[in-house]
Amino acid sequence: MSIVLPTRAVGRTKLSVPELGFGAAPLGNLYGAMSDADARNTVIAALEGGITHFDTAPYYGFGLSERRVGDAVRGRESIVVSTKVGRLLKPDPTIQGSGCRHGFYSPMPFEPVYDYSFDGVMASWEASRQRLGLARIDILYVHDIGQMTHGDQHETNFRQLTGGGGFRALEELRSSNEISAFGLGVNETAVCLEAMKCVELDVILLAGRYTLLEQDSMGDLLPACARSRTSIVVGGPYNSGILATGTKCGDTHYNYDIAPPEIVERVRQIETHCDRFRIPLAAAALQFPLANPLVVSVIPGLGTPHHVEQTLDLYRTSIPGEFWHDLKTDGLLHVDAPVPTCITTADSSHRMT
Repeated sequence: MSIVLPTRAVGRTKLSVPELGFGAAPLGNLYGAMSDADARNTVIAALEGGITHFDTAPYYGFGLSERRVGDAVRGRESIVVSTKVGRLLKPDPTIQGSGCRHGFYSPMPFEPVYDYSFDGVMASWEASRQRLGLARIDILYVHDIGQMTHGDQHETNFRQLTGGGGFRALEELRSSNEISAFGLGVNETAVCLEAMKCVELDVILLAGRYTLLEQDSMGDLLPACARSRTSIVVGGPYNSGILATGTKCGDTHYNYDIAPPEIVERVRQIETHCDRFRIPLAAAALQFPLANPLVVSVIPGLGTPHHVEQTLDLYRTSIPGEFWHDLKTDGLLHVDAPVPTCITTADSSHRMT
């Protein structure tokens, strides 16, 4: 690897991750199929760009993303791999072909089944090691726990983590050094606060809830994380796409759905400032979360070598301080949100202001 990205320490652990990571859901054929060769080339492009932090999950292509990540990084040094627990993959011989299931065009004949219990967590961890072909997984996240996913079943599933021993399994894996850290991988903040009352989390992979578009988590979750020394990894920095494409393309998505008018209008206002400063909207969206000292990494989904190159360029784009000031003045950014200072390709570390 010819490039080394700045790293940040995860919580109270000895583990560090680069500021920019690789969200590997696209490697599970999310929203469209790619070949094994294209998946491998995408990972190699990321490695050559200094991206050594890869986040995957059993759910991503029903094992396909884990297999592809493992095949591409196996044997390399200084790689950080995170995956998730909470779903077990059950063989289903009735599944044929590569039709779309849960958003993934995967040929893997497995159906995900929720299981957050002690035995479920242990079985998921072991199965992920086998699919990855790696002796060690660095971070385990409890995947998609919370009301947003489970609705009325949330309490039942959460009890599997508490009374059912799911959290105890993760604590045992951490204390025995089988993993370096664990936390939640979710799209909502309430369940994070609920979990933090029950267990010591090292890190939360928070998708879409601390972004250029949304900073409500500054009111409750982020202060709680500061008190407990729990780090944040930001997933979904583009809020399902609208902060990557902007509003001018006519096909705006937010939070896994069509963006409502009020969100489109807010993004349009942010775009106006981007245009005035000649800044790509996606660059501002990618860089903003990293100004917060609680955030250790931002992990956009990456699906092609070109996308990797594009993302590295966005990460290094110079953004003047006046841009962030104007967003706050116009009420488009939380007044207390830390913002990046101007960065250069020679020194890509982000300083907080």
